[in-house]
Amino acid sequence: MSFRTSLSGLDASATDLSVIGNNIANASTNGFKESRTEFADVFATSFTGVSGNTPGSGVRVASVSQQFGQGNVEFTSSSLDLAINGDGFFVLSDNGTNVYTRAGAYSTDKDGFVVDSSGRQLQTFPSNGNGTFNTGNLASLQLSTGDSAPSATTSVEPTLNLDSQQTVPSTYTTFPIDPTEFSATDADSYNYSTSTTVFDSLGNDFPATMYYVASDPSSNEWQVHTYVDGNPLTLNAGADDFLTMTFDSLGSFQSIAEAATPSSGNVAFDALPMSNGAANLALNFDYSDTTQYGGDFAVNSLSQDGFASGRLSGISVDEAGIVSATFTNGQSTELGQVALATFPNSLGLRQLGDTSWADTFAAGDRVIGSAGTAGFGSLQSGALEASNVDIATELVSLITAQRNFQANAQAISTENEIQTAIINIR
Repeated sequence: MSFRTSLSGLDASATDLSVIGNNIANASTNGFKESRTEFADVFATSFTGVSGNTPGSGVRVASVSQQFGQGNVEFTSSSLDLAINGDGFFVLSDNGTNVYTRAGAYSTDKDGFVVDSSGRQLQTFPSNGNGTFNTGNLASLQLSTGDSAPSATTSVEPTLNLDSQQTVPSTYTTFPIDPTEFSATDADSYNYSTSTTVFDSLGNDFPATMYYVASDPSSNEWQVHTYVDGNPLTLNAGADDFLTMTFDSLGSFQSIAEAATPSSGNVAFDALPMSNGAANLALNFDYSDTTQYGGDFAVNSLSQDGFASGRLSGISVDEAGIVSATFTNGQSTELGQVALATFPNSLGLRQLGDTSWADTFAAGDRVIGSAGTAGFGSLQSGALEASNVDIATELVSLITAQRNFQANAQAISTENEIQTAIINIR
């Protein structure tokens, strides 16, 4: 019996050494979680239970349990490297079967899907296209490699100050001034001009220039002529090609006349026909933030809502796991939100290798959610979670396991000497 007792100690110590060796071997494995060997003693029992003088029958390995403590977060240069700071697992699709991991080193395959080193696809909540996500469904994250579609300009918002001390340009020979005497090529026929770029439905860009003429300083009136690519924008089916803007005695915007119809600030021009196959360009100008103070002409802002087509320039992931594609035209598209999973009993997960786990009945029902919400950690893009193995601790444990193994081996040697002595009795 003593041989078997010590042999069980050898087996248990050998298992402990294997577990420690595996921990040390994976000290640099991203997302790896260390294991520990848990032992239980063995007693031979009878119908009446364990006798008070029973010495015990050895030891057995009760469990090799993983320790899901947080590993250090180490920063990298790849935006697709993801680290979870807190609870949760990434969800991966392995040919339709969900597996779970803490390793966040991802790249793209030939089809643009975000995958790990084993080709398993990262799962996300798909975008609804309006800033929200379908949290009731999981989909593989696929990066868009096509161009971002252009958008035609529909609105232009000039915010500027017109100098109240300006006088009518000398070019005009009559008063009130005759707008037909204005010429975009004659700098003496206007006081100021400013330009921006507008876009048609195909993403082609054109200069839009606004010319400001002090038409009646005593009445705080200015004329505005607007040209796109050298063509004047018109009103009322081409009957007028200028605006009359008025200010009150405090220099604040009062109204802008669309011919004889005053407007609070928004003016819709006639659609400008395009000769390149694009849709007619219909522009709305909002001058409500314009002022006429006794100071220099100043363009405080000049914004428009169109943009050209753009190519993919980068991928970003925020703390909530929202994956966005950014394009060279300044636009961004939300592709999805990284899904995380938690379990009531993470120790019940089944190890699969490749730093991943499968759910089991013992782990409990999984909970799917997004980073930063209740029960889930936050995400760090451009970072990886390192192994939680402490080398110093493992080396001390290695010495202890080695001594346990040697002690059990010595116990077998001692038992052998005793047996030999008994056999040699005459």
